Amino acid sequence: MHADTSPSDAATVNPPVRWMGVIRCIGPGLIVAGSIVGSGELIATTKTGAEAGFSLLWLILLGCVVKVFAQIELGRYAIISGKTTLLALDEVPGPRIKGRGNWLVWYWVVMWVASISQLGGIVGGVGQAMAISAPLSQIGRDYNSAADAEQLDQFERFQNSTVGQSGEDGKSSNAFWQSYDEKYTLGRSRNPSAPTAAAARTMPQDAAIWAILISVITSIVLVNGRYGMIQSLSTVLVASFTVLTCLNLFLLQGQADFRVSLAEFWSGLTPGPPQDVAGGNSIGTALATFGIIGVGAAELVMYPYWCLEKGYAKFAGKNDGSEAWVKRANGWMRVMRFDAWGAMVIYTFSTIAFYLLGAAVLHRVGLNPEKSDMVRTLAVMFRPVFSQWAAAVFLFGAFAVLYSTFFVANASHARTFSDAMRVVGLIDDDEATRQKWIRILSGLFPLLCVVVYIAFPAPAQLVLLSGVAQGIMLPMLAGAAIFFRYRRCVPGLAPGKLWDAMLWLSAAAMLVTGMWTVFDKVQGYWGQ
Repeated sequence: MHADTSPSDAATVNPPVRWMGVIRCIGPGLIVAGSIVGSGELIATTKTGAEAGFSLLWLILLGCVVKVFAQIELGRYAIISGKTTLLALDEVPGPRIKGRGNWLVWYWVVMWVASISQLGGIVGGVGQAMAISAPLSQIGRDYNSAADAEQLDQFERFQNSTVGQSGEDGKSSNAFWQSYDEKYTLGRSRNPSAPTAAAARTMPQDAAIWAILISVITSIVLVNGRYGMIQSLSTVLVASFTVLTCLNLFLLQGQADFRVSLAEFWSGLTPGPPQDVAGGNSIGTALATFGIIGVGAAELVMYPYWCLEKGYAKFAGKNDGSEAWVKRANGWMRVMRFDAWGAMVIYTFSTIAFYLLGAAVLHRVGLNPEKSDMVRTLAVMFRPVFSQWAAAVFLFGAFAVLYSTFFVANASHARTFSDAMRVVGLIDDDEATRQKWIRILSGLFPLLCVVVYIAFPAPAQLVLLSGVAQGIMLPMLAGAAIFFRYRRCVPGLAPGKLWDAMLWLSAAAMLVTGMWTVFDKVQGYWGQ
């Protein structure tokens, strides 16, 4: 049996009634938004836009909105019971190992492995941003010069093209590097101390070194961190780049080659098959993206933990069936709903902005953010507006949102994994032991992430791998949310029929996405 995690009545607090009071009590959704914007929006969403153009905007918008209903239902049960997500999921019927958790808990472990890979990609992206803005070696500076020149060459060919499509009448990448090698050879004939062409094209280790440094610093900060610091830091980082991205998209409308027309926008809201460009598989990318944009499976699992740490369940008090408890619980449910929907508005705006930038700039130019040049490619989205300042502007923003995701997600994983250890019986079932392991894992997980990145330095692919695993778990969490709604909800806190209908639609969308993801990957495997 698990220890009683229900809140006591000693610390009950009446919920705020006025809107300003409600706003002062929000926070869990802002932390979730901080986790979402980095990997889902900046990397996966823009990659989808780069590969599919405007045609999958409808899927991106659906992915942001549809999962909030399950999120709030999981939060409702957290307020009712005071239980963490994994303790709650362990109550869902199905196969289980006695005393060691059920099928949902064990699949969460599988998803956690993929999520750590995702964070490896995230810290790799942060390392790339730092390596571009502050290279640590001469090889790094030479590589930056060569890679920047290649992308600038492709961008300028697009702008100078009479047909408006990059690559149709310009040099290929191989031709670029041939001319670049010739330039370096000529330079060395005049200055023997100049770097060779091979040196300029050698992959530097600067990004890996920066990733290691950032991981170590994050490890130290998280071990000593608290909820308030996590909430404040993630909010500031995400808000700064969200505003910058929306400004960039607005100013882009003044660029004839890159503006988003109303016809293109509306066409993106009409479901239909995309046309792949830039060597991508847009359907596969979009499916993986759906799993992590908006409230992904990892955020659905994590959201109740932040609600508990914020105090919603504690303030409502232990469920004693009294009218006073029902009134308090309903008040804190109102705060939680405002928190969840408010965060949804924030990350939906940023998601649409990132997608449209990927479609309007990267798709048209013919660039696809990949591997070691992912961050450099993403920076091209800012070039039409900010010109020579594009790299500096974007690198600030990329560091802000990518590091916010890395920071928040590691803090989240420390809490969920320690809880999983308790559920499967690896540690004692008491809160003091769990808190001790949260501190230990807060220091360990950032280091584990950077090891993953060094072993597999392909950030975009690592992020999409997690998207696939989360996409598969989405229907499982939807089923759990329905179970809590009809088997664990209490009189006085049950929602209305319209909410129930939307919850079922949300579950259906997540089921279709999960099945589609599995089908796409199996088909891809057998088609190889």
